[in-house]
Amino acid sequence: MAIAPILSWEGLGLIQGSGWLFRDLDIHIGPRDRLALIGRNGAGKTTLLRLIAGQVEADRGKRSIQPGTRVVMLEQDPFFTGYDTLLDFAIHGEDAPPRHEVEAIADQLGVDLSRGAASASGGERRRAALCRALASEPDLLLLDEPTNHLDLAAIDWLESWLQRYAGAFVVISHDRTFLTRLTRATLWLDRGSLRRKEVGFGGYEAWEEQVYAEEARAADKLDAKLKIEAHWLERGVTARRKRNQGRLEKLWEMRAQRAAMLSPQGAAKLAVVADDSKTKSVIVAEHVTKRFPGTGGAQRTVIKDFSLRIQRGDRIGVVGANGSGKTTLLKILTGEMAPDEGTVTLAATLNGTVIDQQRSLMSPDKRIRDVLAEGGDWVDVRGVRKHVQGYLKDFLFDPGLVDARVGTLSGGERSRLLLAREFARLSNLLVLDEPTNDLDLETLDLLQEVIADYDGTVLIVSHDRDFLDRTVNITLGLDGSGHIDVIAGGYADWEAKRRQRSAQAKPAKAKAEAAAPPPPSPRKAKLSYKDQRDYELLPKRIEELEAAIARDEQALADPSLYTRAPDTFAALTAAIEKARSEKEAAEERWLELAEQVEG
Repeated sequence: MAIAPILSWEGLGLIQGSGWLFRDLDIHIGPRDRLALIGRNGAGKTTLLRLIAGQVEADRGKRSIQPGTRVVMLEQDPFFTGYDTLLDFAIHGEDAPPRHEVEAIADQLGVDLSRGAASASGGERRRAALCRALASEPDLLLLDEPTNHLDLAAIDWLESWLQRYAGAFVVISHDRTFLTRLTRATLWLDRGSLRRKEVGFGGYEAWEEQVYAEEARAADKLDAKLKIEAHWLERGVTARRKRNQGRLEKLWEMRAQRAAMLSPQGAAKLAVVADDSKTKSVIVAEHVTKRFPGTGGAQRTVIKDFSLRIQRGDRIGVVGANGSGKTTLLKILTGEMAPDEGTVTLAATLNGTVIDQQRSLMSPDKRIRDVLAEGGDWVDVRGVRKHVQGYLKDFLFDPGLVDARVGTLSGGERSRLLLAREFARLSNLLVLDEPTNDLDLETLDLLQEVIADYDGTVLIVSHDRDFLDRTVNITLGLDGSGHIDVIAGGYADWEAKRRQRSAQAKPAKAKAEAAAPPPPSPRKAKLSYKDQRDYELLPKRIEELEAAIARDEQALADPSLYTRAPDTFAALTAAIEKARSEKEAAEERWLELAEQVEG
């Protein structure tokens, strides 16, 4: 029996400017759907979410919603003007959630809602918006870039919350890891049309390439103009992805080389040649310590006895919780801030470019031509003169937008424009502070490509785990205590080391706990034999199903699988759907039993 949707649009159409942004779209959202909404910057993803939420009036179509369904949207840039504190924002308005629910989530997210709304950071505002949205007990949750400005701990918490969430959600995100872990179906908004596939984001790229390949085959039967368009589709997406696979192999080689250099033997060899004028070192930090005033007059150490030799061409990723000292470390490494102890030596020829989180250069009144070419027709791209329209195409813009105002661009398009501006500058050190915020997946592939081809050294602060795994050869992990892990590899390598360290610490903790008397067993509610057995065994079964779904989605992520083994592709898709249905039934059954036990 088919499950009735809680919200649907039939024949949705919206006019923007002189034409249709969407036309004749059909959308159906079920009560337990976990949907990824994918599309290029400017395709209208945020507008579509607002139409689903009922915030925007359509020019055509019928919106149907089950009575009593509560739809809540987390905006990409919530409006905080007029609110004194973050708490005022979170509990204001007719549809605002109860204060105690908001404060309970704020405690888990670690945000102080008494902070002034005007002076709060981007991360604090994002957390306050999450507190309001999640505490509202939505039946359908619409999330527009929910991980923007969040640190890794907050992203992990949000993932756990959404995995337990009983309702439906639609999410726009550039975070591949976040999407892969959470979504079960994909909505793909492409050139005004909307496709749906009952496969999570793990299988999206294979599906995308399958669609483009089918379009290319169809275009072969038509005229030359369509063939050119098909060539762009096939080469502009598929070829870039294949090219980046080659760059990933090169990155793995760089990681292996740096792992050898970071070993005790490698460090000793580097120390011997430290005074060699031909050394490739561009930044040398030795025994660096930095402290700041803490509570009660005590000193808080954010960096303690840190040493690192950064080579020309290194790609360095900096990760850690908000407030752990990432920005301080960047400022010390680039010479903007002096350490309290130790030394930092910069190469005399170092010339840096900083791309900041706030996108402060993107004035809404400026034309794109003004941003890139100071109002002219030509832009100097690292010493090579290039026409501004041709350079726009390199960064996936329509050349006809050259005289458009920045204010007409989406958030992702503005970020892409800023990247185009800064990558044109002649430099040998690039500092990227949260560069992936608001970018679509295709632009992330482009950014990965540009970073790989950059001649100089790159320092990246990011919470995008997949992006770091694809771009950096060294990860600096800050834990807030002053210690900094230096790992040859990406985020996954740092995470593996943390798990290993945690596993080594468990035996000592278990030994200490063994000496303490066991806590009294809670009194269990009386269940039948079958109910008791289900209550005890279902959690393990749910974990097994989740692991099977993740494994099959990982297999579907192989871009060549569909053309190489279409039967396997179909079998995996069917297996994922079967496992999801069984998992949903198991979760509902266990929740019913848990309520009986609690009662």
